[in-house]
Amino acid sequence: MKFSSWGNIPSCTTGSPNKVGNPAFVLRGLPEGTTSVQFRLKDLDVPSYNHGGSKRIAMSGDGTVPAGSFTYKSPCPPSGVHTYEWTVTARKGGKVLARATAQRRYPE
Repeated sequence: MKFSSWGNIPSCTTGSPNKVGNPAFVLRGLPEGTTSVQFRLKDLDVPSYNHGGSKRIAMSGDGTVPAGSFTYKSPCPPSGVHTYEWTVTARKGGKVLARATAQRRYPE
């Protein structure tokens, strides 16, 4: 699985993340039989901070997750640039079929 789009991330560098709707995600290479996906955002420089993500989102056949399908705490480092990582988990029912990650430095 690969992410082909991150969408726009709101500007924030105060250390106090905003609760925002997710950007649109377009997933390629979802395993056959995927019925739902789960997203989590992690600040790799402060991995103990919970940015949240989705519970499970039912998938359409094209691998698109529309913007605003779930809320999370936006990237918002208190100083400097941090590396953030989205993890997506593809499932069929309760069974994990695959995981993929995509990283981005913020702010760029």
